[in-house]
Amino acid sequence: MKSKNLNLVLALIAAIIMLQTLFYKFSGSAESIYIFSTLGIEPWGRIGAGISELIAGILLVLNRTRLLGALMGLGIMLGAIAAHLFVLGIAVGGDGGKLFTLALITFIACLILIVNNRHQIPKILKLKF
Repeated sequence: MKSKNLNLVLALIAAIIMLQTLFYKFSGSAESIYIFSTLGIEPWGRIGAGISELIAGILLVLNRTRLLGALMGLGIMLGAIAAHLFVLGIAVGGDGGKLFTLALITFIACLILIVNNRHQIPKILKLKF
């Protein structure tokens, strides 16, 4: 598989995972409220996380901003993974670890995107090396 195709597949996987969770965050589902209440940041943390994931998902879909979306997604998922490991636990509300697994998949997809496109990072930062 060509690198360009791989990047597109990884970007779509990460974007779809992040974008599909928005319904639960923005509708105030019981599970979402439980998670962010447990973290002590309900409702603003839930809404802020949703907005961040929306922006990262859109950036990932667009070729021109894909690396920026991957960087943003990596940071968001790092926070989600840390929340699971240190506060929430792997399984939340009897989900069998589904949310944790999705966060890991998204993290890995974003990490591979960043590694594959690391030569573009100075350009994003407007730095020349």
